[in-house]
Amino acid sequence: MDMELFTTYQQASRKTWSAIKVDHPIVYPTLGLANEAGEVAGKIKKIFRDKGGVISAADREALKYELGDVLWYLAQICTELDLTLEEVAAANIEKLFSRLERGQIGGEGDKR
Repeated sequence: MDMELFTTYQQASRKTWSAIKVDHPIVYPTLGLANEAGEVAGKIKKIFRDKGGVISAADREALKYELGDVLWYLAQICTELDLTLEEVAAANIEKLFSRLERGQIGGEGDKR
């Protein structure tokens, strides 16, 4: 493998980079949400990799706490956007039921 390719890529890609100011209260909870969602995914992955997909009571308890962290960060993002969890949940159910009625529950894309 030509390792110089990575050096060339790194130098070329830097031409498209610029510092973006992220000093905003929504940044921390957004990064936290991504981190906690990753922790949930990691625990689920290990359940399937190591335990044949069998979710034990201990796994369920651990996931409950991780999902609580996801909920906390989601609530903080909603607060920063002046949204309530209720209106986010209601909008999501409305979107999903519309897709269901139109036979678009599967597939890809936000505008289906």
